[in-house]
This record gives sequence, structure tokens and C-alpha cells, in this order.
Amino acid sequence: MLSKERQREASRKAQEEHGLRDERFNLQKQKKDKRKKQIITVSAVIFLLLGTWIVYGVISPGKYDGFAKCLSEKGVIMYGENWCQYTNAQKAMFGKSFKYINYEQKSDLKVRPTWVIDGKTYETVQSFERLSTLTGCKY
Repeated sequence: MLSKERQREASRKAQEEHGLRDERFNLQKQKKDKRKKQIITVSAVIFLLLGTWIVYGVISPGKYDGFAKCLSEKGVIMYGENWCQYTNAQKAMFGKSFKYINYEQKSDLKVRPTWVIDGKTYETVQSFERLSTLTGCKY
């Protein structure tokens, strides 16, 4: 009889230990689930903020859009090459607005960039003041 009683006691203790392990396991699982939800939420917020920033950067107008459009409407052409640091410096001056400039790559230029305004050639990087004076476009 004693051995049956010991077996019952051992079985009861084993069940209690199992129950305690289950509780600890469930608590750890809840903590992990909560942490996972926090990470997903923070990631989603970061993703939304980055997406908004990118969309805004793409759809917002460039600072010199009006000036660049006016130059193009007046028939102004900028010649250069994409590997040229001076051509790239001139492009950088316009920033996002450069997409409105009539730009053509030309390899037989002596000086880059070269601007053609009213049939006249202007070599090297031109300031906005100079382009404005030559064309009447306001920047």
C-alpha cells in the first residue's frame, strides 16, 4: 500500500510540475508574441514613414521647375556627357528640375557643358543669373 501511495504522490507531484512548466511556457510564449507584435508594429510604422518620404520626394515639384521649363520653351539646349564632372555639376544645380532641361549627350565637344541659346554657343557651367540674362527666364 505504501508503494501505491508513493506512486500517487509522485504522480501528483509530476502533474503539478507539468502544470507549472505549462504555465511558464505559456507566459514565455505570451511574452514572445507580444514582442513580435511590437516589432511588426514598429516595422510597419517605419515602412509607412519611408514610403511617405519617398512618395513626397518623387511627386513634389523641384525648386527650379519653372526656370527649367522656361529654358526648354525658349529652345535652349545643353550638351554634355554623363561622365563629365562639369556636366554633372551643372545638372546638380538644377536638382530634380533638370528633367525639364533639353539635354543631349554629345561626344565631339571641346568644352563641357555647352549651352546653345538663340543659335549662340556658351561653353562651361553657366550660372542661373547668366542663363536668366541670356533667355529672360526667371529662376
